[in-house]
Amino acid sequence: MRKHASKANSGDAEIDMTPMLDIVFIMLIFFIVTASFLKEAGIEINRPDASTSVKADKANIMIAVSDKNEVWMEKRRVDPRAVRANVERLRAENPEGSVVIQADVDAKTGVVMEVIDAVRMANVNDYVVATTEK
Repeated sequence: MRKHASKANSGDAEIDMTPMLDIVFIMLIFFIVTASFLKEAGIEINRPDASTSVKADKANIMIAVSDKNEVWMEKRRVDPRAVRANVERLRAENPEGSVVIQADVDAKTGVVMEVIDAVRMANVNDYVVATTEK
């Protein structure tokens, strides 16, 4: 009978952290890939007020009409005639995304209606015009 433990049995047990780090890294990659990122139109818009404003949760296609009647998509200026093609392309990339039109208070109604018509011609019926809540 031995009363003292040998040096080989008395050492502290170590835990291998490599499998846990692998799992954390895989989870990080999964969350980055599945995250939906908000795409901005590219300019700051002074939106009109509306008492019936409703918050839109999923808005992936952003179109902005500035006070100088310029149309912006994906941080670049777009000709109003090219809005339909851009919406169709973005909608093909993300069929679930909705279209948000951000029209400045001082934008001409004709330009905003031209953008809305282009969105409708791209077969998108779930579009909204962004406002600020009163």
